[in-house]
Amino acid sequence: MEQFVRDRITQLRLAKGVSEYQMSYDLGHSRGYIYNISSGKSLPSMNEFFSICEYFGISPHEFFDTGHNNPALIAKVVDELKELNDDDILMILTFIKRLNRHN
Repeated sequence: MEQFVRDRITQLRLAKGVSEYQMSYDLGHSRGYIYNISSGKSLPSMNEFFSICEYFGISPHEFFDTGHNNPALIAKVVDELKELNDDDILMILTFIKRLNRHN
């Protein structure tokens, strides 16, 4: 589990396009904070874990859901869908199903 947390933070950080130093700084820590997590020297506390999830714009559930490489993007899509009416959502669903048939 510890290795998963380290690897997932690295995966999400790279998808976001930020360095370990920048992420450490953005979270309010010393420059080596994320490096120490990634290298196995430490793990985030529970509060810091929630801060890391917030930093990536994902829930803890999405952090552990490895079915998607970019859970923040999926969350943004879902948030936008919530603003649409039922007819528009059904139209988008039809389009998604059509795209999936061609892949």
